Amino acid sequence: MGKPTQVAHRNTIGAVYNSANSQMSLSRLRWLLCGIFLLAQLALAADWRAPESQLAEKIAAATGPGVIALEITNRCSISSADVDAIRRALISDLSTSGIRVWDPDQASAVVKVTLSESLQNYVWVAEIQQGTSEPGIVIISAPRPESAPNAQNTMPLTIQISPLISSQQPILDAAVLEVNPRRLLALGADAVTVYDFKDNRWVPAQDLAITHSQPFPRDLRGRIVLRRDRPFDVYLPGLACHSTNTAPLTMSCSQNDDPWPLETQDSVVSSFFSPAQNFFTGALTPGIGKQKTAPAFYSAAEVPREKYSLWIFAGVDRKLHLLDGINQQTLEKVRWGSDIAGVHATCRRGRQVLATSADDEPTDSIQAFEFPDREPVAVSQKLSVNGKITALWTTQGGDGAIAVFRNADNGEYEAAQLNFACSQ
Repeated sequence: MGKPTQVAHRNTIGAVYNSANSQMSLSRLRWLLCGIFLLAQLALAADWRAPESQLAEKIAAATGPGVIALEITNRCSISSADVDAIRRALISDLSTSGIRVWDPDQASAVVKVTLSESLQNYVWVAEIQQGTSEPGIVIISAPRPESAPNAQNTMPLTIQISPLISSQQPILDAAVLEVNPRRLLALGADAVTVYDFKDNRWVPAQDLAITHSQPFPRDLRGRIVLRRDRPFDVYLPGLACHSTNTAPLTMSCSQNDDPWPLETQDSVVSSFFSPAQNFFTGALTPGIGKQKTAPAFYSAAEVPREKYSLWIFAGVDRKLHLLDGINQQTLEKVRWGSDIAGVHATCRRGRQVLATSADDEPTDSIQAFEFPDREPVAVSQKLSVNGKITALWTTQGGDGAIAVFRNADNGEYEAAQLNFACSQ
């Protein structure tokens, strides 16, 4: 009986000894983790020092010594703690240049800093407003480390898709008439089909024939534009159709080379569509500021600024072209598809641009972007659709878009409405 007792005693001592070692190891581990965390924080702070100093230097050069108001908006994956640290560092750096950050009522300038990012870089933009003069813009960028959080996981917008109708025949565009009764219009090559909403689905109710004497191009595109003075207008290559206010609804078509509105009826800018091709010629009316032409393009989107508008064109040359009324810029490195549309998510300041993917894949995706300055910044994850996008147009309200794609499984054309949900 003594031997088992000794073994048990040794096991008990061993357990006590191992427990003490575990507590000591755990304590050391905690100190080690704290040290690693502190070093990581210091390293992260060091990463921000370079862009902070550059931005402070540029702001100081623009404003000179004095009192400013400082606003910082975070539109990227930087944490709120880092944003606070960046703000404190900016204030400290500015103070060394004789600039004090104070209330707007007592400031001689207002500096609005937007923290954004692309896939490769952090992009910080400062808009500087002094008195009634034109606001100045300064920009700095810094590479995003590979360990930085993926912006795709912290996007402020989610694109929501609501299927409308499907058809074996091509759908060029669709629009929802928010009247009583609610109706859906679908533009095809030969008719506008009017749908009624019954039993929670859209049911075909009427076909309005499209009459034309000239043949359409093979790769046909078209547009439905809702109107205030009548239900809608239809734009096709070399042809325009106008609906009437009569009951039942009627429509008349005639040969017409008038320009197409680039977004909605309220769009200021229109462009001429090639009657024999599937793109816009680039001739603009009345123009964007002093600019009356753009490179030939498939689609366009407007990003309004305070005192001008920036227009983005998806060129036939597969490049993005930017016009602001005076200057033209080509974004050589941005790869989008041929369909883009300007929209405004009601929960966001400013305007977004929906863009299709440029990948040569069997299916497409759509993503929302914003332009803090002249580089697009993603503000939503990609929305994949089961097919190739054939049309993307802004809705009349401007807060969404209509997308048409050809289903990769059954070859049918599907129209869907795109809206936004905002992350909390």
